[in-house]
Amino acid sequence: MDRLAFLLKSFAPDAVVAERMLGSFRKYNTDDIHLYAVVPAQDFAAFSAFRGSGITLIAEEEFAPHLIDDPVNGIRPGYINQEIVKLAFHELSLAESYFTVDSEAEFLRPFSHEDFLHPDGFPYSVLVEDHDLAVDPDYHRDYWQSRSEALRLIWQEVGVDDPVIRTCHGHQVLNAKVLTSFSEDFLKARDWTYVDALAVSPYEYTWYNAWLLKSQIIPIHPREPFVKVFHAEKDYLQAILAGVRAEDLARGYVAVVINSSFARHIDSPSATANKPEVIARALSYGELAGVLRRKAAHSLRKFRSGN
Repeated sequence: MDRLAFLLKSFAPDAVVAERMLGSFRKYNTDDIHLYAVVPAQDFAAFSAFRGSGITLIAEEEFAPHLIDDPVNGIRPGYINQEIVKLAFHELSLAESYFTVDSEAEFLRPFSHEDFLHPDGFPYSVLVEDHDLAVDPDYHRDYWQSRSEALRLIWQEVGVDDPVIRTCHGHQVLNAKVLTSFSEDFLKARDWTYVDALAVSPYEYTWYNAWLLKSQIIPIHPREPFVKVFHAEKDYLQAILAGVRAEDLARGYVAVVINSSFARHIDSPSATANKPEVIARALSYGELAGVLRRKAAHSLRKFRSGN
């Protein structure tokens, strides 16, 4: 059993972006950390690049006893199943801890075991309050309030004493001891399955984090997020306008993710990114025309004022 592995849960529509992730993973993986990619068996051909030394393809069907075919509280089966795979992966006994990585991730710098594991061998855990998202008016309106209510349900079900919810959106190092305890001491004690838990609240990482904090079964070593996630297009544009490049992000993060809801056509911030290119891709022709008109008007006012 490896001390640490990486886990990717993906499917054919994400194969192209997953290959980009794979390229950066191979480039910066200085410790030969093993990567396991779990995809439906029918999608193996689309993930042919995920073969070779240090990389293993696993059929999603390995987890068939846990998976579902019908929506849960209106959430499509595919979404719930990828959450289940992350929680159940420890049952394969392949790694003591595993870092879950998204298809959209792009690694920015060399990484090793020491980035993810404390010197005592137990994982660093991302446990944050996300104050930056709480103060964003758009995020607060569209996501924060409903998400907070769902996370509070997990806190109540698990019985975490600390009323402050500290968790993560993703890219957590999940530990097999914690998940085994969660399965045996929490789920089975209630005659629950993974699906039952996710039906209460569909946030797999918060179920893990809540049980980590409640059980204290391993030492807890909090860390800030490993991955910079641009949750909204405006955040990405603000970073580019501020001159943030990949090398800047690498000072604080191992990888970057640009949310797929707006970024299928956008590259990660890189040394070649420039303001005109990024803005042009982000705006419609009408919006660009509006920008040009306002820029011209601003220049005319400056000319007339002599500044």
